[in-house]
Amino acid sequence: MLTSIQDKTVIVTGGSKGIGKGIASVFARQGAKVMIAARGESAAQQTVDEIKAAGGTAAYFLCDVANWEQVQALVEYTENTFGPVDILCANAGSFPQKKIIDLAPEEWDDMMSTNLKSTFLCVKACIPHFEKLGAGRVVITSSITGPITGYPGWSHYGATKAGQLGFMRTAAMELARYNTTINSVMPGNIVTEGLASLGEDYLNSMAAAIPLKRLGDVEDIANAALFLASKEAAYITGQQIVVDGGQTLPECMEAVAEI
Repeated sequence: MLTSIQDKTVIVTGGSKGIGKGIASVFARQGAKVMIAARGESAAQQTVDEIKAAGGTAAYFLCDVANWEQVQALVEYTENTFGPVDILCANAGSFPQKKIIDLAPEEWDDMMSTNLKSTFLCVKACIPHFEKLGAGRVVITSSITGPITGYPGWSHYGATKAGQLGFMRTAAMELARYNTTINSVMPGNIVTEGLASLGEDYLNSMAAAIPLKRLGDVEDIANAALFLASKEAAYITGQQIVVDGGQTLPECMEAVAEI
């Protein structure tokens, strides 16, 4: 157990479902006070109810994390509810699939706001808390798509995920003065509601290309985020951890078949 998470105040953006829900649940099990930022009230309430039923502490705040005023309100509400923010898990994101030829400029802008601008805004809003506390942790949910791999229809998504890593490296230097680290988890194919909607054939084909022969679970990502947010990871900053079951390792499908 990473005891340094106990009683810490944590914001998880996009925390009502998928990877974000996994992160929120794992942090709560380690004794953190979790604020879930989400747009949908029903899913947010359900996640909070599940965490509380398991003995954890959680609340939610409805907001658009691409809106500066709403992000500031989120951080203020979190402080009023649980105390100053110790840990930010910048997880909110979307990944609608559309090829460049069909992608409208407005859709590109929406993706940049939801996935990339939101990361910047949430970090910016939490800096005064990190300064006041004398320490802080930021964990970004990036992806292998963009920084390492590509997939047709996700040029805009990939651009945001690569952009998060570029932001992270300079942010690591700027946040160091507040004794705050910022790192990233880069998931491969993880079983979530969004991924499941792509169909059984897609899921099976992706699992076949992974050396461990399975898709990941949300807790595989949450456990990596938990470590990066802990005291035990205090000397790690500006780095990324790939959590993909070895998906990005093989040169070709034939290499996987040899396993």
